[in-house]
Parts: sequence; structure tokens; C-alpha cells
Amino acid sequence: MGSKFWGFSLAVYSAEVVERECLVLQDQFGLDINLLLLCAFLGAVRSVTLTADDIVSARAEVASWHDDIVRPLRAARRRLKTVELPDARLTEAAAQLRTRVKAGELESEYVEQLMLERWADVRLAARPRGEPRDAAAANLQILLKSYGATEPLDAVTHLLAAALARPAKT
Repeated sequence: MGSKFWGFSLAVYSAEVVERECLVLQDQFGLDINLLLLCAFLGAVRSVTLTADDIVSARAEVASWHDDIVRPLRAARRRLKTVELPDARLTEAAAQLRTRVKAGELESEYVEQLMLERWADVRLAARPRGEPRDAAAANLQILLKSYGATEPLDAVTHLLAAALARPAKT
């Protein structure tokens, strides 16, 4: 799975506190974590500052995929975690299914990230570059605002720090 954005996302999201921050925003505001990671990536790695129109465009680019594929897989995975079945054999079968659904969900997230990376390559190719810290912070703030997240930027403090301290290979 060769994608700079995907590699960045795996590295940044692997910090437990970053994962928690992202999931809180996802659950409270319906925020697409892939868009959150894209904003961090474009700012921290590419030094590009996004506009409100860019956010609208990126959201539209993946809306159908996210709503029709990613969310249903996530819902199925989460439901399989809590389903109560009458015996151990059925419970084990459901646990194995959950593992496969989780893998499918991860693959669907990868496809969404490829879509977003392609979108960024086309839309932002000629965009001027700035300071990575400023660009990443501005991108995250504008995304939070687009979702109606009333949280200040400190809601993604750890994500911002991890993005700026990314591994050199991304």
C-alpha cells in the first residue's frame, strides 16, 4: 500500500492519544478522520494551507464513498463487538467475522485516502507553500469549523504534534 498520505496517517494515528482525539471528534461531530488526517498531512508535510472551499471540495470528493462504504462497515464492526449470541461457537464465529469486517473497513479507509490524495495532487499542485506548523494548524481549525466543532484547536493538540514530528520517510 504505497501512499505517502497513508504512511503518514498510520504513523500519526498510531499514537493512542491521537486515536482517542480523532475518535472523540468523529463520534461527537461526525467528523471524517481521513479528512482530519489529510489536513494535518497537507499542512505538516506539504506546507499547504487549505481554504474553506478546499474543505467543501474534499468533503464532496469522498462523501459518497464515506457514507455508503466506510460508515456501514464501521457500524457493522462496532455492532459485532457488542452482539450477544446464545453460545460460544456462534460468538467465536461472530468474532472472526468482526476481524474480517475490520480489515474491510481499513481497506475502505485506504481507498478513501487514495481518493483524497489524488484530489490534493490535482487541486493543490500550484498552491504556494508556507510554514508547516501554521499550515497544519490552520487546516485543522478550518476543518473543525466546517463540521461545526466548537472545540478549539486544543482538541487536536496531540494530532498536530504527531503530524509535525512525522517520520522522515513520509
